[in-house]
Amino acid sequence: MSALPIRILGVDPGLRRTGWGVIVSEGSRLSFVACGVVQPDETLPLSARLAALHAGLSAVIEAHGPHEAAVEETFVNMNPASTLKLGQARGVAMLVPALAGLDVAEYAANLVKKTVVGAGHAEKRQIQAMIAVLLPKALVKSPDAADALAVAICHAQHRGARARLANLKVLA
Repeated sequence: MSALPIRILGVDPGLRRTGWGVIVSEGSRLSFVACGVVQPDETLPLSARLAALHAGLSAVIEAHGPHEAAVEETFVNMNPASTLKLGQARGVAMLVPALAGLDVAEYAANLVKKTVVGAGHAEKRQIQAMIAVLLPKALVKSPDAADALAVAICHAQHRGARARLANLKVLA
């Protein structure tokens, strides 16, 4: 019996560029659906940029109808103000799919890289190269979109383990 196809939205949050990618996972088979970048006008105030991220991600969900979403966790920068702003963009990236009724998973950047490339400290060009191998029909023009597809692939690989862990917590 084969697994039902699951459409997964991966998001690589950023205040200047938020990458998104949608794949279909059916058992161990992955298929490319779409990818892109939400890029708010950098001259806008922070609140307007966050609103633009909300609108852009909402449009992606409406257009592609994912069943689940995954968002990359924020790493801490040396600059606390930059980390806080990135956290706000990440909050929007988690809120939009949650408001659409999707389960939202979170993955550390190192786990995403290790899952896709095999090394937790892979460079962006290595991620793009592996995306081309794993999703040959993907026409990825942005490193941010490639990272988002990597997040979706990571979720496809780890979602079963997450479900089993959640069931264990319920039984405990």
